[in-house]
Amino acid sequence: MNGLNAASALNVVFAGTPEFASLALGRIHAAGHHIRLVLTQPDRPAGRGMQLQASAVKQFALAHGLAVAQPRSLRLDGKYPEDAALAREALQKAGADVMVVAAYGLILPQWVLDLPRWGCLNIHGSLLPRWRGAAPIHRAIEAGDTELGVTIMQMDAGLDTGDMLLWQSLPIDPEDTTGSLHDKVAALGAGLIVDALAALPSGSLRPQRQPQEGDGANSDGITYAHKITRQEAVVDWTQDAALICRRVRAFNPFPVAVAQWAGEALKIWRAEVLTDGEGAAQGADVPPGTIVSASAQGIVVVAGKGCVRLLELQRPGGKRLPAGNFLRGHAMPAGGRFDAVNCA
Repeated sequence: MNGLNAASALNVVFAGTPEFASLALGRIHAAGHHIRLVLTQPDRPAGRGMQLQASAVKQFALAHGLAVAQPRSLRLDGKYPEDAALAREALQKAGADVMVVAAYGLILPQWVLDLPRWGCLNIHGSLLPRWRGAAPIHRAIEAGDTELGVTIMQMDAGLDTGDMLLWQSLPIDPEDTTGSLHDKVAALGAGLIVDALAALPSGSLRPQRQPQEGDGANSDGITYAHKITRQEAVVDWTQDAALICRRVRAFNPFPVAVAQWAGEALKIWRAEVLTDGEGAAQGADVPPGTIVSASAQGIVVVAGKGCVRLLELQRPGGKRLPAGNFLRGHAMPAGGRFDAVNCA
């Protein structure tokens, strides 16, 4: 039984949708637990043909013969009560010891939280209470954090407010994008949830209460990772160069930083901050958004403080290209200026 004896294997319901969750589902399955039901979001249109596409979690479940349910809502009094009622019936039949939740995308009503024997455990991609909410990896990079991590949390009715059961940190590399850091966090979370499930029957997990909003001075450390919008990805050249470059990393691979040039919304995939001396020399008395040099080494643009060197760009419908290759087919002369407008 893949390392577990019959007494150690738990009856698990898993709820998740993207690749982040699929990796955890795979580790739980490989550990030998009985996955009685998989909940995931309904298929969505994707790709150029906008054909319906199953989530990464559904694809794994079907490949391994696991039962799948895709309710549009779990609220019995909500917009889709029939979906919720069918999901409740399936969950009751599953007889789960525990429900594991990872980037599912639906709110769990109290009846769901109360159903499994040991409740619902969430794999959250941050060191709670920092970065509660939808986009912890993006926000940690954007804020310039030097570490992130994973918390296995006992879910309650709040937004990532439940007791912490296990947690582990990992460093954020200065070159990390949301894409690269996502993979590290997903691997860490998959390992931690298997550890948590192994410890659950013995009662050896020691829940630790999180700081809460009503704790006064003791609520320090609570931050929220609000969902990323495309509008945020529009580069504001009046910001500091360091912040612009962090946002480029944070929005890679989605939604990707964009800046308007000659009527086109150029995607900016990679950028770096020039040193203080270099930036001061090239950007003195020049308005933000102005190009001061363009070469194979990069396109240097003045920011509100310092300068940004653009290293990899993409035209609409084109390929991602290093700056040198990009400039061969797209002139961006010194003195030209990006428009600070909505190009999402």
